[in-house]
Amino acid sequence: MYNPTRRNKNIGTEIQGYGQNNKLKISSPYGTLQSFYEQLTHYKKEVRIINNHEFLFIVEEPRKHSIHSCSIDDIQKIIEQIPSEDYGELRFIILRQPKRKEEILSPVWGRLIYSYEFEDEYYPAIILDAIDLERQLSWPKKQSIEDQQEFERLKTDGHIFTETKRNFITEFKPELVRNTQLYRTLPHEFGHYVHYLGIVERPGNEDEEDDKKEKRINHYFSLPTSEKEKFAHTYAEKLKNKLAFENKIPFESLK
Repeated sequence: MYNPTRRNKNIGTEIQGYGQNNKLKISSPYGTLQSFYEQLTHYKKEVRIINNHEFLFIVEEPRKHSIHSCSIDDIQKIIEQIPSEDYGELRFIILRQPKRKEEILSPVWGRLIYSYEFEDEYYPAIILDAIDLERQLSWPKKQSIEDQQEFERLKTDGHIFTETKRNFITEFKPELVRNTQLYRTLPHEFGHYVHYLGIVERPGNEDEEDDKKEKRINHYFSLPTSEKEKFAHTYAEKLKNKLAFENKIPFESLK
């Protein structure tokens, strides 16, 4: 089946051009086309069947003072509550240890990759980054509407911020990081993928002309970031509220 995202696995990612004028850059080894988040070392793999769908969990060894806040069992328990039709072709769930430079230039709780290369296979992937407990989370005082909304979400997760002259600072606490990554980030990235499925995959069929699907792909990736973020936040919030109402979250770590 024709799939342009496998022809160009960098579509919709920073490697297409984001920050190319920065002097401090996230480098890739010479001779590889892999993005920095595809370059894993010292990892273990575990296959889990969830609602008759096969997921491959890939856990990279965290460095000293860094943690993976969620266990595979934790993540499975949340994915079990997500409708199986929202899984699509998503297969890889990656607990990744970012490099120190990446933590400076591209700090994230997690990310969705629409076509991720792992051991010569290409599938969509959700990545949750390990968090360095010796670092702090800094939030600016000058905030956009989106910044303000995320700031409130972080406080709802339990993060307690201290006001300084220029910004707000909080320490990374394992249980609070887990709240953010397990109950919000994971469903949020699923939300991005469901948005993609709804625009690109679900309207099509096996017999359609290639250019029709490519137009839908181009349309999806041309959408404003704010529109895609709004969809993902709404998806995550609905799931979180539903699970909280059913007393399925929060739950103790299953490590």
